[in-house]
Amino acid sequence: MNIDTFIKNWIAASNAFDIEKYLSFYQPEAVLDDPSVGRKFEGHKGIKQYFDSYFIGYNTLTKQVKLKVIDEENAHLKVQFTGNFPEGKIGGTFDFKFKEGKIAFVKADLIK
Repeated sequence: MNIDTFIKNWIAASNAFDIEKYLSFYQPEAVLDDPSVGRKFEGHKGIKQYFDSYFIGYNTLTKQVKLKVIDEENAHLKVQFTGNFPEGKIGGTFDFKFKEGKIAFVKADLIK
């Protein structure tokens, strides 16, 4: 798996607000933990709710700032978000754990 290409395609699906394509990057039982919103989102149903609320709902676009591939199963991504939220622009990070070519766990957080 080429993590750099995977992340570029994941961001492209997010920025296109293509929920089906976006979910295809996640294992069915994946967990997305976002302490900045105080919740964990489990499975495709939970991750869809997260995406609907915080990306589609705020017209959030993601720009890759820096990707650090730790090993074949882990990566750290620094991003910049823009959208219809109070700050208008804010930094963020994602810490990924991959399994069988898909996201098994991701911790998302905002950088204020």
